[in-house]
Amino acid sequence: MKLATVVDNINSRDGQLVVVSRDLKTAVKTTEIAKTMQEAIDNWNVVEPQLRKVAEDLEKGVLENTFGFSTAHVMSPIPRAYHWVDGSAYVTHVELVRKARGAELPASFWTDPLVYMGASDAFIGPNDDILVENEEWGIDFEAEVAVITDDIPAGTKTEQAQKHIKLVMLVNDVTLRNLIPNELGKQFGFYQSKPWTSFSPVAVTPDELGASWDGAKVHLPLTSTLNETKIGSPNAGIDMTFDFARLIEHVSKTRSLTAGTIIGSGTVANNGSPDGSSCLAEVRCLETIQNGAPETPYMKFGDTIEIEMLDQEGNSVFGKIKQKVVQYFPG
Repeated sequence: MKLATVVDNINSRDGQLVVVSRDLKTAVKTTEIAKTMQEAIDNWNVVEPQLRKVAEDLEKGVLENTFGFSTAHVMSPIPRAYHWVDGSAYVTHVELVRKARGAELPASFWTDPLVYMGASDAFIGPNDDILVENEEWGIDFEAEVAVITDDIPAGTKTEQAQKHIKLVMLVNDVTLRNLIPNELGKQFGFYQSKPWTSFSPVAVTPDELGASWDGAKVHLPLTSTLNETKIGSPNAGIDMTFDFARLIEHVSKTRSLTAGTIIGSGTVANNGSPDGSSCLAEVRCLETIQNGAPETPYMKFGDTIEIEMLDQEGNSVFGKIKQKVVQYFPG
């Protein structure tokens, strides 16, 4: 089953939930079942079977009031969420970044997940512009995978965590690299360096991924293309040190998590980057290690980043994130 959020007729902040066909061409509103994605997740045990019935009928072509679905005109699957926590589950990526600056990777990084709580009051759509005031801030994309959960009790262990994963989607976790050092130097975490987060046009139930979903991670390449040049397509199922079940255990250690919590994987990376990278920072680290200094610049105004995952038959699973970097002017 594939779900999305479209702008409703009153232009509300939370939009209108729709069921989308597998080929991403047709959709139908679900107002009588759940108006918004958050409402659906809040009542998942009740509404999920009803939404599945709609999805089945949509594939059969027996529904009325369907409409053409365009991934270019959708909101984030959850336009705003109660909780957004992003991880760094691909430790090989962290190891590479630290190696480029001559720093050792603490042994604990391989056994204890690294996460931060991100801003969740408003996410931008998969085709919305990335608004930044200054190119000197070091504008970068980060291609990731994320899951949406139902209510998770405090102290949930890995063995029980998989059942709480209800939906899967892609992420562009925009990062302003040159603002990070001063922020982390205060030993209090990200804020200004993490401006806007966007997600794929649709979120899918894990079973929609078939054999590419092992219960806690996606085994498919995630492709990032900048200005029509492929930056990389590492496989999200390879070298994921902490899968989503382990991340859930970590973030629920001392508190319960409410339905609609989004958990991100962090930048998808494979050891040695044989199939390229999912952010420019990694590209620059590889250049630094090989040549002594980075050569690839961060994104500039006018640049366009595309992030997409294709299934084994070459079909787009989540639709494409396609965003342009645009300057904003304070006022």
